Amino acid sequence: MTPATIIQGHRVASGLNGNPRFPGGTLRMQLPFFCELGLDLSGYHLGTLNVSIAPLSYRVVKPKWTFQNVKWHPTEPAEDFSFFDVLVHRDDATPVNGLIYFPHPDTKPTHFQRPEVLELLLPWTTGLDYGGKVQLEVPGGQMVFAAP
Repeated sequence: MTPATIIQGHRVASGLNGNPRFPGGTLRMQLPFFCELGLDLSGYHLGTLNVSIAPLSYRVVKPKWTFQNVKWHPTEPAEDFSFFDVLVHRDDATPVNGLIYFPHPDTKPTHFQRPEVLELLLPWTTGLDYGGKVQLEVPGGQMVFAAP
C-alpha cells in the first residue's frame, strides 16, 4: 500500500472553481462520452479527490481503460484518458473502491497536476478532508509507486 495525503485540487472536475467554460464541472461534461465508450462513472461523485504520494512518484504500467482522442468539449481539443483501479484505505473505516482518473498530460490543455498528485474517482465518502491520510492499493500490473 502507498501512503497519500488529501490535498486541494484545481476544483475544475467538480465545477467548484466556477469556470464558465466547464458548467457543472469537467466530469459532468465527460460522463456521457466515457459511458458511450463503455465506462459508466455514474456511481462516482462528480469531482476528484486529489492526493499527493510525495516523496514517491508513480509509473503507468497498463491502465485498466484507455480512451484516446475523446472530444468531450465543443471548443477544447480532444484528450486521451486512462483509468486505474484503486482501493482507498482509511483508519478504522471500510476501504473504498474507486478509480484513478488520469487525463494524459501530453493531450491535456490546462490544469496540469504535479507529478506526485493523483486524482481519484470515488463514491461520495464522508471523512475525507484536506490533510487527511489514506493508503492507496493499486494493482502492480496497472501502476507502480517508487522513490524518484
